[in-house]
Amino acid sequence: MSDRTVRDFPLFPLALVAVPHELVPLHVFEQRYRIMFDELLDRDAEFGIVWSTETGTKGIGCACEIAEVLERMDDGRLNVLTRGTRPFRIVERQPDMPYPAATVEFLLDKEEQPDERAADAARSAYAELVVEATDNELDPDELAAKSAFAMAATVDFGLDAKQGLLDLRSENARMRLVTRLFKAAVKRLDFVERAQARARSNGKVRFS
Repeated sequence: MSDRTVRDFPLFPLALVAVPHELVPLHVFEQRYRIMFDELLDRDAEFGIVWSTETGTKGIGCACEIAEVLERMDDGRLNVLTRGTRPFRIVERQPDMPYPAATVEFLLDKEEQPDERAADAARSAYAELVVEATDNELDPDELAAKSAFAMAATVDFGLDAKQGLLDLRSENARMRLVTRLFKAAVKRLDFVERAQARARSNGKVRFS
């Protein structure tokens, strides 16, 4: 067993996909997950979010840390803010735990030369999307330091797209994928703005 392989890793199957750097609020109410989060808080440990679908649970998920306990209710329920840390794959399920758990392997990217052109294109598309969505311009130094995951963590993509991003073991490939996703998001925003403008004009094009 490698030093990247961990037994008894707590899993939280959900109808969502998390990526590293993403902030994910969770409401913990089932008894088994209350037990799990009590242990996590005691040990300051990570757990894994995996996408649970109608056809089963995905084999690659995102480890998360508890960033903040937002609310602890009298009946034991919790509202917590979690943050994605690193991808993993499920090696083997462990049914002997009081909550879902598995032996997992934390995943590393393959060794490759950075594709600066792909990175520049991704960051440019991301900056354009941020301006379109928020009217805010990003600090150039802050933008230059962002990885594909760090940028994607702030955008609400579809689950298939996020899982596809999480599955990739190449930063260059992730940069190329998020470029396409950011450009598609900008087009959707443009379409929504045009539709809203048409609605305000009762369907008539105004030239003044």
